[in-house]
Amino acid sequence: MAKVITIFNQKGGVGKTTTVVNLASALANSKKKVLVIDLDPQANATSGLGIDKEQEHNVYDLLINGNKDTILNTENKKLDLIPSNGDLAGIEIELSRENNWQYRLKESIEDIKANYDYCLIDSPPSLGVLSMIALVASDSIIIPVQCEYYALEGVGQLMSTISLIRDTFNSDLQVEGVVLCMYDGRTNLSIQVADEVKGFFEDKVYKTVIPRNVRLAEAPSFGMSIFEYDPNSKGAKAYLSLAKEVIKRDKKS
Repeated sequence: MAKVITIFNQKGGVGKTTTVVNLASALANSKKKVLVIDLDPQANATSGLGIDKEQEHNVYDLLINGNKDTILNTENKKLDLIPSNGDLAGIEIELSRENNWQYRLKESIEDIKANYDYCLIDSPPSLGVLSMIALVASDSIIIPVQCEYYALEGVGQLMSTISLIRDTFNSDLQVEGVVLCMYDGRTNLSIQVADEVKGFFEDKVYKTVIPRNVRLAEAPSFGMSIFEYDPNSKGAKAYLSLAKEVIKRDKKS
């Protein structure tokens, strides 16, 4: 049965989708069976995994029509995707009119989970309906934090949201871990931010940090994970190390 993890931060531009695509690929390369659910209307995880955004069957179809025939294979045989596209943008209004809409994703993937070791959800950078259904469906969340000024801005609100989800819809929701992204060890700023994040989240922060890396930034424009685009890059080595940490922590829990 898959462990369901939402990669989430309500701030944009922190490396959320980059982490979804490359962590999922790294887990798959570590012989884990992985499903990515793209729950962001921008569909960057979909295109980042080399899948055309204009798919007839997508996550909207799964949520609204209950269509389970939405899973696509990627170039990596261990990695599947439920794609997104712009249709998802209007779903918040449709879902919020229904009773128990908070559980729609959880119920939709209940049967699917048995086929995977990990299910990673890419959520939009906001605390709206889509993020809510992702968190209700999840066992845990991974929070990517960019190494820049105001890195912890909004984290208090995020933690309050997690507490609210625990109290009302999903008492088992945990913070799986916190990953430092776009880290540059040559700058005092990155070092200071890392210390600040570790002070706030303590042992939840992964030892692996994701470096600021040109190859990581280039890979999505080619519809590739970093492992297809440049497997010898610092970015690829970092995400493989992160995947090993995720698996190791999972075994301990």
